[in-house]
Amino acid sequence: MTGSAPTPRPLRVLIVDDSAVVRELLREILEADPELTVIGMAKNGEEGVRLAAEHRPDVITMDVHMPKLNGFEATQQIMHRHPIPIVIISGSLDTTEVDIGFQAMAAGAVAVRQRPRGVGHPAFVGEARALVQAVKAMAEVKLVRRWQTGPRTIPGTTPASPSSAAALPTTRPVDIVAIGASTGGPIALQALLSRLPAGLPFPIVIVQHMAEGFMPGLVEWLSRSVQFPLKLAVHHQTMMPGHAYLAPDGFHLGVTQSGRIQLIDSPPERGLRPAVGVLFRSIAATYGSRAVAVLMTGMGIDGAAELKQLRDLGAATVAQDRDSSVVFGMPGEAVKQAAATWILPPEEIATLLIRLSTPGNSTSVTSP
Repeated sequence: MTGSAPTPRPLRVLIVDDSAVVRELLREILEADPELTVIGMAKNGEEGVRLAAEHRPDVITMDVHMPKLNGFEATQQIMHRHPIPIVIISGSLDTTEVDIGFQAMAAGAVAVRQRPRGVGHPAFVGEARALVQAVKAMAEVKLVRRWQTGPRTIPGTTPASPSSAAALPTTRPVDIVAIGASTGGPIALQALLSRLPAGLPFPIVIVQHMAEGFMPGLVEWLSRSVQFPLKLAVHHQTMMPGHAYLAPDGFHLGVTQSGRIQLIDSPPERGLRPAVGVLFRSIAATYGSRAVAVLMTGMGIDGAAELKQLRDLGAATVAQDRDSSVVFGMPGEAVKQAAATWILPPEEIATLLIRLSTPGNSTSVTSP
């Protein structure tokens, strides 16, 4: 007689929020899914830190504005004492609240989401479903060290490659850099972009998977630590060297032969819009071997096949390494497909881009 497989235990969630109404709303949303169970609810950040230590949940939902300790401070203490995946739940998209949310991500939180609106709101069902999916996904995230942030001296590095290749020619042209990222991406982007100098001879275009409504806040937050203009992309604008452009909510990002931004209102790919794959295909069609493409931390496989396409065209391609990735899904798939010329942490990706932007520099490619 064959016994049935044991039922996996539900993921254990701690809710931290100073509003009793919100705590109950979140509990009802999360426990409507049989794979989740709420094991505690804290009414302020200080209590959240204590309950996290006592119960060791699989994941924590964390409010932003709270008495005693706010979401950033509570996240900082939890990640220092006993790291647990934390999803920041923002009650609004005002500048102060979004900024604290990104500070909490810098302290170790793995995602930021807007709180679902009330049960009577027409968007409630979709927003509740998205929150449940995010909490379940983030509970599985491994936690890694956090990079220092802000500009600093960049050490030298020898690139690593998944396969042998010839030395990179000193005259290799680089006309554009394209970057794709998902879970863990905001902190990885900050670690990379903050190490780049002003005056780079090429534009940078970026797709970051992000909950709707947070892209303007991400741009503002990243702008404080970079030395060059960084903004949301606008349809048909001309890309300028030394500027960075992030895809806005709800549009795929592409580029034209004439060096202009394209915002594309086509269907999502793998449920994603913007998708990294759309950007990389556009770069392949317009810039080919004159591009650098970087695939950073994130769940899933978005952009991996297109990174391989770019490498086959002769472009310089980079995947973030496993140790520095919050989730090694997207870059890991790129490595499996032999799509990456280099496999590097964010600070060394910055080193590589600086070398490629400097005439007369040569970068050797070696086997790991």
